[in-house]
Amino acid sequence: MAKFVLSAFADEYSSVFDKQLEGLKKHGIGYMEIRGVDGKNISALTEKEMYAVKAKLDAAGIKVSSIGSPIGKIKIGDDFEAHLKTFKNCLKAANILDTDRMRIFSFYMADGQSREEARPQVMAQLKVMLELAKEAGVMLCHENEKGIYGESAACCLDIHKEFDGEIKLIFDPANFVMDYHESYPEAYGMLGDKIYYMHIKDANEERCICPAGMGIGGIPQILADLDKKRDGEIILTLEPHLMVFEGFNDLEAGEKTKMPNTYATSEESFAAAVNALKGIIADIQK
Repeated sequence: MAKFVLSAFADEYSSVFDKQLEGLKKHGIGYMEIRGVDGKNISALTEKEMYAVKAKLDAAGIKVSSIGSPIGKIKIGDDFEAHLKTFKNCLKAANILDTDRMRIFSFYMADGQSREEARPQVMAQLKVMLELAKEAGVMLCHENEKGIYGESAACCLDIHKEFDGEIKLIFDPANFVMDYHESYPEAYGMLGDKIYYMHIKDANEERCICPAGMGIGGIPQILADLDKKRDGEIILTLEPHLMVFEGFNDLEAGEKTKMPNTYATSEESFAAAVNALKGIIADIQK
């Protein structure tokens, strides 16, 4: 039986970092995938701000499961050297905040460019980042995301194979659904044994984000299978996306993600996401 370890993008609870910590403690979640801190992206924090964040985390007893970086969300042909400076700042954040994981993406295609045409440069840039990350003792964890090279399960598998598994895979069911790919059983069938950790959000047939288990992402089936086949810990990072939050527009490129309008506050939508996931885990492991 797997041990599911809950983490969360707590900036979806509040943009205020102190309240993020309060929200995690309220819901019994001991980890966060850190992304937004008092309105600033983790990649933009100064070293002094990083140490201040670490002090607050320690005082609250909350650990960082991964750096929720925006790295890899630029187009092929954009200024990669400038992007590397941001990347190195994220590596510094990982070291200061005591995590050995960083979420990354695999770049948008240049205008008019196919994935096949982009692949050599995608892999070359990922290789540069991987070498820097290894020097810093940080594992790069690739998230499937709409529009990037690694949008489909096949392209995620391509990245994993290209780097002999040194770039780990984050499995996001809703992102597959939003990209018109089948999350379960198709994508999971290709990637299930290679999943390093998961982002937990779901989407329905109308491609609107919904709590886990209420969409077509196959989250209950995926977690049940992982529970049966894995013995160790698996991090499940809640990424509710059930209402617009501060910094959301900076995360989206192209068509905006559709969200339900059924929650009055971010605290309410966060609670709905937490309760849905905890309910699925309880059903699996009862």
